[in-house]
Amino acid sequence: MTEIWIPGKPPTATSQQKGRSASGVWYKPAKVRAAEQWYLWGLKSSKPAEPLEGAVILSVEFRFPSGRGHKDGDPKITRPDTDNMIKLLKDCMTQLGFWQDDAQVALELVRKSYAAEPGVKIIVSKWGQR
Repeated sequence: MTEIWIPGKPPTATSQQKGRSASGVWYKPAKVRAAEQWYLWGLKSSKPAEPLEGAVILSVEFRFPSGRGHKDGDPKITRPDTDNMIKLLKDCMTQLGFWQDDAQVALELVRKSYAAEPGVKIIVSKWGQR
């Protein structure tokens, strides 16, 4: 099992936010590239020596800054959606070699909440390993 903590406000840009140029070519907007770089920076030191094989369990908590009517632990029920947020994170984890393919993630738990200490908490483990 690997536990990862990436401190700071989680990115709100998602991999769903693609742009299309006048010539019809798809591209990543600057906000998406910046979010991707933030994840890669935070994950790099925890990357495994070898990609995990078989089924993987992924637990992620996106912790946004509390305040303005939201206290520590309150759920965040505004955009972006968790399914869009987790996709960019999993793409970055695939790029760094946490696993061969993010299709290996057989169970995932994703939470968005407010916290006094913002950041992203990630727990990765092989199926059957605790």
